[in-house]
Amino acid sequence: MDFTIQESSALYGLLAESTSDIVLKTDIAGYIVHASPALERFGFRLPGMPVGPHLLDLVAPAARDAVERAHADALAGVGHGRWVEFPAATADDREHWFEIQTRALMDEGGKPYGALSIMRSIDERHDLKEQLFAATYTDPLTRLTNRAAFISMLEHMLDRQMDGCLALFSIDFFRTINMQHGQSVGDEVLVVFADLLREMLRAEDIISRIGSERFAVLLPRATPEQAEAICSRVVKTLADLRRKAGESRFAITASASVARIAVSLDSTLERAEMALFVAKAKGRNRLEMEKAERCLGH
Repeated sequence: MDFTIQESSALYGLLAESTSDIVLKTDIAGYIVHASPALERFGFRLPGMPVGPHLLDLVAPAARDAVERAHADALAGVGHGRWVEFPAATADDREHWFEIQTRALMDEGGKPYGALSIMRSIDERHDLKEQLFAATYTDPLTRLTNRAAFISMLEHMLDRQMDGCLALFSIDFFRTINMQHGQSVGDEVLVVFADLLREMLRAEDIISRIGSERFAVLLPRATPEQAEAICSRVVKTLADLRRKAGESRFAITASASVARIAVSLDSTLERAEMALFVAKAKGRNRLEMEKAERCLGH
């Protein structure tokens, strides 16, 4: 397909700084009137018709607003050179990530009549970002989120004034387990407990490993009574099981506490920590609720 002088100039501007994967020409409404062959190599299928599907048909629903805004900005002559990242809606049902840059096509009177876009696959870059995020916020042993992620999520719940509870768990006599059976067995105990938490807690609960043998669970929208029932079941189930770790099979128990998420980060953590201290002082293998008089800072 031949390009006009104006189109060739716009295309050159797009290609000057990159080697394009996909070139798209759209009309003023965003419908595709030309696409380079690379489009089909990424799992997109365009029907053989003079005007193809809309540009947004290539974009996953969650990202369509951002791509639509970028297209409108390009036609308005703003956002020059801006790349927008988005997950694509491809035919193979796998999530693929792309970035797109768009520039307006102008007629001799300076009025836009369409746009040229370059789409570039960024799957590798996106995968790298996810790996870096996981390395920063994930505990490598249990694959749970770590303390940094837990603090961030707790602060988010407090900022949004979301109702819920915080539960703390501490595996009993963990240092003794490590000394008697070795660190590798201790690591297996941590994985066993992390898996149990995943199995027994609700889908919306957020589980983190926040220390050597310590775990924290954020229970959004749970009342203290609901949190107590959920966490008591975890403590009892763990004690009833004799899990194999290494060459040994022995009981693993945990102490636990529950506090309402309220007032501040420090207040919430302090109330949960105090209740956990009481659980250990009373003999471990038990759950303690925060003291009513300490709740909400009273």
